[in-house]
Amino acid sequence: MIRIGQKAPDFSLPDQNGTIHKLSGYLGQWVLIYFYPKDNTPGCTKEACALRDNFSEFKKIKAVVLGVSADSVASHQKFANKFRLPFPILSDENKTGLTKYGVWQKKNLLGKIFWGTKRMSFLINPKGEIVKIYQAVKPPTHAQEVIDDLKNLERQGV
Repeated sequence: MIRIGQKAPDFSLPDQNGTIHKLSGYLGQWVLIYFYPKDNTPGCTKEACALRDNFSEFKKIKAVVLGVSADSVASHQKFANKFRLPFPILSDENKTGLTKYGVWQKKNLLGKIFWGTKRMSFLINPKGEIVKIYQAVKPPTHAQEVIDDLKNLERQGV
């Protein structure tokens, strides 16, 4: 299980345009990795659009936003285009990153047990360390919560 203070597990995944993103390539910057279950579902759309609507704030703070799900590059491309998402949405069809971050889990929906992605986010500092884990993400307010945390961490000199 991932803990605050540990080095963020590295991964290399394609975005909605097929461009490969390696987490270690973002050293020196704040990074929000948000894992979500599925493109074009109500909660996932609300979360992505809230991040989009607050993206200028992330840019002011010089923070990178990376979305990750097990959907395909093609699915991500449609999703990103439809909702004009200005940040990379990474495809993890092999569940490598999902597994490293512990978000690929057994889920229970109306008594049906299945494997899926738990909606969670991880805030990573410029040194590549996990500084905050968001386990109970509320899609409509998550973006503002992260922005507030980033501003507080900057004030503290973290």
